[in-house]
Amino acid sequence: MKTTLASVFLAATLLLAACSPATLATPAAAAAPPASAPAPARSALPPALSVVALQDTLESIYNQVNASVVNIRVVQKQAVPSQSLPDMPGFPFNQPAPQGPQDNYQQGAGSGFVWNKEGHIVTNNHVVAGADRIVVTFHDGTTVSARVVGADPDSDLAVVKVDTAAARLQPVTLADSTQAKVGQLAIAIGNPFGLQGTMTTGIVSAIGRLLPVDSSSATGPSYTIPDVIQTDAAINPGNSGGLLLDDQGHVLGVTSAIISPVRASAGIGFAIPSAIVKKVVPSLITTGRYVHPYLGISGVTLNPDLARAMNLPDDQRGALVIDVTSGGPAEQASLRKSAQQVTIDGQQMRVGGDVVVAVEGKPVKMFDDLVTYLSRSASVGQALTLDVLRDGKHQTVTIVPAARPTSGQQTAQAPNRRGPSQQAPTMPTRGPTLGVQGVTVTPAIAAAMSLPTNAKGVLVEQVVSGSPAAQAGLRGSTTPLDSSGSGLYVGGDIIVAMDGQPTTTVEELRALLQKAQPGQRVTLDLLRDGQTMQVAVTLTGRSGPTQ
Repeated sequence: MKTTLASVFLAATLLLAACSPATLATPAAAAAPPASAPAPARSALPPALSVVALQDTLESIYNQVNASVVNIRVVQKQAVPSQSLPDMPGFPFNQPAPQGPQDNYQQGAGSGFVWNKEGHIVTNNHVVAGADRIVVTFHDGTTVSARVVGADPDSDLAVVKVDTAAARLQPVTLADSTQAKVGQLAIAIGNPFGLQGTMTTGIVSAIGRLLPVDSSSATGPSYTIPDVIQTDAAINPGNSGGLLLDDQGHVLGVTSAIISPVRASAGIGFAIPSAIVKKVVPSLITTGRYVHPYLGISGVTLNPDLARAMNLPDDQRGALVIDVTSGGPAEQASLRKSAQQVTIDGQQMRVGGDVVVAVEGKPVKMFDDLVTYLSRSASVGQALTLDVLRDGKHQTVTIVPAARPTSGQQTAQAPNRRGPSQQAPTMPTRGPTLGVQGVTVTPAIAAAMSLPTNAKGVLVEQVVSGSPAAQAGLRGSTTPLDSSGSGLYVGGDIIVAMDGQPTTTVEELRALLQKAQPGQRVTLDLLRDGQTMQVAVTLTGRSGPTQ
């Protein structure tokens, strides 16, 4: 249900009245009460004055910040006629694609904001990824061309540069997003549906969310953006790259994504926190990239069911290591992955790995805590001390984070085929996934599973808990391939086809998934224990953290 301006003002009226440091005294109230009389209750500001105060605040913030927000239009050459691609809502206002030679070009729009007087503009990576031409329009209507100077898909941030008069460049001021509180005023300014200079208001409705990194990899590792701010301020396609502000007009975050079944505001929007923006943007300006610290593990939050399966107390908290990347920092530090298979509520799970309970003395109660610490405080090459539970006993492990490998997502410097028509993504449409990690079957894998050496397909190594694959009953691998320490497990399902199309390699499976849509029901042909079978799976959007 859409919140009316009146209801917003009413909520703010109650808030301001409760927090008001002053009262309006009447002559009777000004007189000292008798000693025996109870102290009078503090009177609140009259509602009319509170509404006016809120209105004045919002007007002041808009006048202060709107000049810093820009419209970003992108043009990209497509391999197919543009009329066969989905429209970008609101730009150019859902007009039909022009006919003739222009059919091979697609246009999209987003938002951005001025970073400094040198002409650097910050936006989302997904706004400008693959663009052949970028045009920036300022609040006064001035339009200039821009070029990408740096991009980081793993934080969904990018920086473009314009050449224009310094007087037109009004940099923003960053707030400290680590101090954001649920319930505080949140103000968004951007260009939803191409409507430049639009302000919406709401509150910070949650903090510490994880936002999946949009990746072109269908079966490889996925990463998440930590500390993401959730807001009910209306965020729509075209807001991507715009601002989420506090009540001082300072930047809490960069609006990036929404959850919505209809690609319009459903009251759940997300912003990349200013704490990440502050770290990433200067590096993009100076080097063109940002290096994220990386441990080389994937894992889940330890819950009572998993704890019991590992003979740990039900209330034990921590981050359970599921997989360790070959050659990564975690493997070099001898962290242990989960190798035991158990069934919980009908789903196969892996347990038995190390449980991280603290990093540098700070408690780790969830896997999210580990991700957040890496983002906020860790650096590549700087050793970290992990407290882990191994076989129920506490141990200390020293690990040196390395530079995170690319997530596989296209960056702003490398054109892709997705196109700006799909900018301002909603979380449910961040690419379909099965929820498995897999490897192409080799003769060695086939021999280890008593299959013909020419067997083809994708071996399921791991099934992500709660994923479509888990719900469909796909089986992961639990038997080590050999004793050489390769880290490869066999014995799981082998996917040999999807909807009748062969999947002889991981790349073929990935290509088929990229053509599908979240919510689509597909049929997988499997080899299980040497027998063929079919399983129906309903795809969803990507999720699942890796660090």
